[in-house]
Amino acid sequence: MANSGGAMTNAQLFQQMALLRWLSSQTDEDRTFLTAVMGVQVGRELLNRFTGQDKVDAYKRECILSISEFLQQNPQASQANITSEVEKRVLVFATKVKALETAPLF
Repeated sequence: MANSGGAMTNAQLFQQMALLRWLSSQTDEDRTFLTAVMGVQVGRELLNRFTGQDKVDAYKRECILSISEFLQQNPQASQANITSEVEKRVLVFATKVKALETAPLF
């Protein structure tokens, strides 16, 4: 998967480098290296899909950002109001994570 800027991820770059190396030499050693790199990348993607960790991380970033935005937009908020908003946004985060338990893997 590419990052939000459209550039390759480190894993994609590494895979492309291994592919380029194999295409230029077509040696068994480079083919084995390419196979290993691709196997690791596929394994990592399967693990992310099974665990949902990439989605959990995205939900966590979203939660933190929404709390930060609330604090910036409400600099005079009372401690009780801040606590209430944080609890509400953390509950939304927890609900999204809980929903991953029943979401299809693919």
